[in-house]
Amino acid sequence: MLRYSIVITALFGCVPDSHVDEPLTLDEFVSQATTDDGSGVWVVNGDEPIETMDAMVDTYWRYRRTYDRAHGIGTTEQESIVNRVNGQDDVYSASQAQNLTYCINKSSFSSSEYNALVTAMNSATGAWESAAGGGVNFIHDVAADSSCRKNAAFFTIKRVCTGQYLARAFFPSSRQKEILVDCSSFSNISPWTLAGVMRHELGHTIGLRHEHTRPESGTCFEDNNWRALTSYDAASVMHYPQCNGSNNGDLNLTAADKAGVAALY
Repeated sequence: MLRYSIVITALFGCVPDSHVDEPLTLDEFVSQATTDDGSGVWVVNGDEPIETMDAMVDTYWRYRRTYDRAHGIGTTEQESIVNRVNGQDDVYSASQAQNLTYCINKSSFSSSEYNALVTAMNSATGAWESAAGGGVNFIHDVAADSSCRKNAAFFTIKRVCTGQYLARAFFPSSRQKEILVDCSSFSNISPWTLAGVMRHELGHTIGLRHEHTRPESGTCFEDNNWRALTSYDAASVMHYPQCNGSNNGDLNLTAADKAGVAALY
């Protein structure tokens, strides 16, 4: 069994703990989530940002309310999954979903990294757009890349070098809409590719949660603040492989991933 974990060491991480009889304390919860990527936010669950202490405390108590002392994991009555905020799906309006503009902070990447990221984003955005049947539309504002700062586009992409994750993103309800790509993502991360990492992160940007928070995974529980879109999918692009995931290759959209985003948008 695994205890609930906040993972900051890598994008795909679940930290085993043999002590499953007690949940994390608030201090433990916060200390494990601290990040030094310069953004002023915490990172929980591997690649999800928490922007304020109030939000951190709220996240902690949602975890505590759904902690199963007998098994050290969460329980839920719901069955791929969309984030929920205040009882509502965390998604964009139809008009906003058609105008998901982004810029890449060109000055923060080397020339080769920038070119690789442009190619990876073209592949990743195309995958989600196709799956959503035209319901979402990502637009690369190339002209804004040279001055890609906050509010230069709907969301920004910037290079960091923390070693805490391969990349981290945001949910539609997040105030800071940016994707941070760690320098380690441009090294050999086989069997994954940079495009695969971006497919995973873009899933978050349109509201999708980690598939492994569902009880069927048996580990890596996060919280129950989600709604089912499909049946459980261990091979999902949103499932960490080491959280009992079945995908041993690159992070590609499965049939269930495609059905889920089609139902959502």
